[in-house]
Amino acid sequence: MSADAPITQDVLTLPRKLPEGGKTNLVGLTRDAMRTALIDMGTPEKQAKMRVNQIWQWIYQWGRRDFAEMTNLAKAYRAQLADHFTIEIPEMVSRQISTDGTRKYLVRIAGGHEVEVVYIPEEDRGTLCVSSQVGCTLTCSFCHTGTQKLVRNLTAGEIVGQIMMARDDLDEWPTPGAPKDETRLLSNIVLMGMGEPLYNFDNVRDAMKIAMDPEGISLSRRRITLSTSGVVPEIARTADEIGCLLAISFHATTDETRDKLVPINKRWNIEELLTALAAYPKASNSERITFEYVMLQGVNDSDEDAHRLIDHIKRHNIPAKINLIPFNEWPGAPYKRSSNNRIRAFANIIYQAGYASPIRTPRGEDIMAACGQLKSATERARKSRKQIEAEAGLSG
Repeated sequence: MSADAPITQDVLTLPRKLPEGGKTNLVGLTRDAMRTALIDMGTPEKQAKMRVNQIWQWIYQWGRRDFAEMTNLAKAYRAQLADHFTIEIPEMVSRQISTDGTRKYLVRIAGGHEVEVVYIPEEDRGTLCVSSQVGCTLTCSFCHTGTQKLVRNLTAGEIVGQIMMARDDLDEWPTPGAPKDETRLLSNIVLMGMGEPLYNFDNVRDAMKIAMDPEGISLSRRRITLSTSGVVPEIARTADEIGCLLAISFHATTDETRDKLVPINKRWNIEELLTALAAYPKASNSERITFEYVMLQGVNDSDEDAHRLIDHIKRHNIPAKINLIPFNEWPGAPYKRSSNNRIRAFANIIYQAGYASPIRTPRGEDIMAACGQLKSATERARKSRKQIEAEAGLSG
């Protein structure tokens, strides 16, 4: 899709009802939606809020998928729930574990579509990189995930279901009644997987509200980072309705270069984007905005680019850190990674200006789990090299 695609694409989102027997999947329903569904099933209105609290805790705090295990509900009520509802999460098709401990999951969702999810363990945290769409609308020229056409939006249940699936794999659901343990293997969420989260705003918002709910998965909003390529009208909504940390796929300091790297820039240019970002920390009571900047040899990595980047941020008074990302090359990629010396020089200019400028250590490269590579290996296995090169615009 072009950068002129509509802001929301709800027509691409599957309904919540599953085809098997017409049962409604409770995973992904907001509390209000679950309450309505329970009342429609026959739950007395006076009991509905309490029942939501009980079921919510079983699903999202204890990770249970069988109504029969919800022992604080009457047996007959559990049977009634099983007749009307299901508790379904995406199916893990495969799991690869990198030499650095990174885990990449291939996940199948309704309709037989597949997305990839990445878990990155670190000393002080464990981060899950979650997908929001099957494919992507944005066609960013340096990102192999962006060469895969958009199929549809993920539902809220399919998004939060990725978190639940990873907790299954990490064996991280607590035992009911056990002492609370604040140590978490999965402590952070980044919406940096397949797709543009702000082109699927409603489902992303509902999924993150579930993830942040204190009676369930209970992740702080400061443990969740949403990455956008610059869907400007939705940035203010993100502050108001989600309030998580924000990362921006910036990648260039002039409109001419960003138009090529991140085509959405043709719709909302750098100045419009920076104006929206300047208002975000105040609106969301958030911390610094992370500027993601992929380092491409001879394209956006000059000293002049570094100084322009600093000027952009200072001129708009944006509290920021700049995350420099060595380009993760893929077969047929039209760019090369900047040299280590060039990246360090770029980082030093930013650091001297008073901004944090960490250089991201590529993770999971041996299993194609690094930034911009999601679904690459799976798709490549199904295509010839000629097809891949044609999609990258390199065939003659």
